[in-house]
Amino acid sequence: MHSMYALERLVSGLPILTAPVEGTAAVTVMVFAKAGSRYEKDSERGISHFLEHMFFKGGNKFKTTEEVSAAIDGVGGDFNAFTGKEYAGYYVKVSADQTELACDVLSDMLLHASFPPEEIDKERGVIMEEERMYQDTPMYRAGWDFEELLFGDHPLGWDTIGTEKVIKSVQQKDFKKHRDALYGPKSCVLTFAGKVTPEESLAYAKRFFDPLAGGQDHTFEPLTKFGPERIFLREKNTEQAHLVLGVPGISSLDSDHFVHKILAIILGGNMSSRMFLRIREAKGLCYYISTETDNYLDAGALSTRAGVDQSRLDEAISSIIHEYLLCAKEGVTEEELKRAKDFLKGKITLSMEDCEERAHFYGKQQLLYPHVRDIPDYFQEIDAVTKERVDALAKKLLKQEELRLVVIGKDGNKTRFEKLLRA
Repeated sequence: MHSMYALERLVSGLPILTAPVEGTAAVTVMVFAKAGSRYEKDSERGISHFLEHMFFKGGNKFKTTEEVSAAIDGVGGDFNAFTGKEYAGYYVKVSADQTELACDVLSDMLLHASFPPEEIDKERGVIMEEERMYQDTPMYRAGWDFEELLFGDHPLGWDTIGTEKVIKSVQQKDFKKHRDALYGPKSCVLTFAGKVTPEESLAYAKRFFDPLAGGQDHTFEPLTKFGPERIFLREKNTEQAHLVLGVPGISSLDSDHFVHKILAIILGGNMSSRMFLRIREAKGLCYYISTETDNYLDAGALSTRAGVDQSRLDEAISSIIHEYLLCAKEGVTEEELKRAKDFLKGKITLSMEDCEERAHFYGKQQLLYPHVRDIPDYFQEIDAVTKERVDALAKKLLKQEELRLVVIGKDGNKTRFEKLLRA
């Protein structure tokens, strides 16, 4: 089967990845960068995410946020950005005849963002409000708390919003320095997906992104140990208690990476999963419950999150632990394995119809991993997962002594939860 993507490089070394899509009239142009909270020092916590906001404040050609927005809104396009722990991304999605405009806006941001001091001051308030929104949304907050509990006081455990101290004090020169260090051709990937050919992508890249310079391929501090604590409680007067209960997992480069994904799907990845059927459907304990993996280059997590009635919190925690330990002891069935594989392949197939998802799928791999897996390679990896491998990984990861628990709710009695974890 022929490859579904093509890779070229500019003279600067900037990789240009093209993933054409049949039967779409849209194009997504996306820039990925090795930036994010992993690359921050304690004194810069939150600068990567703040920088993401500032890139949209205007450059040489589109001088203000209004001009950037008007250009994209004027053609009905979408533009957005995200900052994770290991990478950040910026994209514009337009109808294919407006690809040039998408490149114009993105390159102006990347090459010429001016970070006006008065805009920085305004944006401080916006980011503080974003942080308050997360604080007020226990589903999000619990996930952040879990990573902090698991990874400890390490850049991987820090949330991307950062600290109020940094948000309030960071200046124009800090943004310029951070951009110059992290946004060079060696640590970025330019991705085109949709109704576009590799030849067109290369021509656009040369025209708009050739001047991109600076930045070295930089490294981050590896994670050598997990956090020492097992439980974190955040008291909040909520109607529902929100919990995340999980264990250290494996990294995205581990040979069992796909086994990890399949195990999480069987446990709680969909509506036919064990957690959903046995805890939500059979016991009516929660409205939402799901198991997922987080995978970083040198660490990972497997966790189940749920929202439960305060009075049935203990029962929910015990039920989730029961499912973990049962899976470690007895393994999974061949039928569950087949269903989980088909589910994962189906989800990927559906997502690939969207050029934005396709840009993300390939661009992230090109940025972070030693090689890019095409869809057939990816499916081959999924098919290669056996029951023996899933059972072995479940036994290795799902251990009582490795459990970590985060609860946001009315009860801050730690002793009670310690007993549940040990039971």
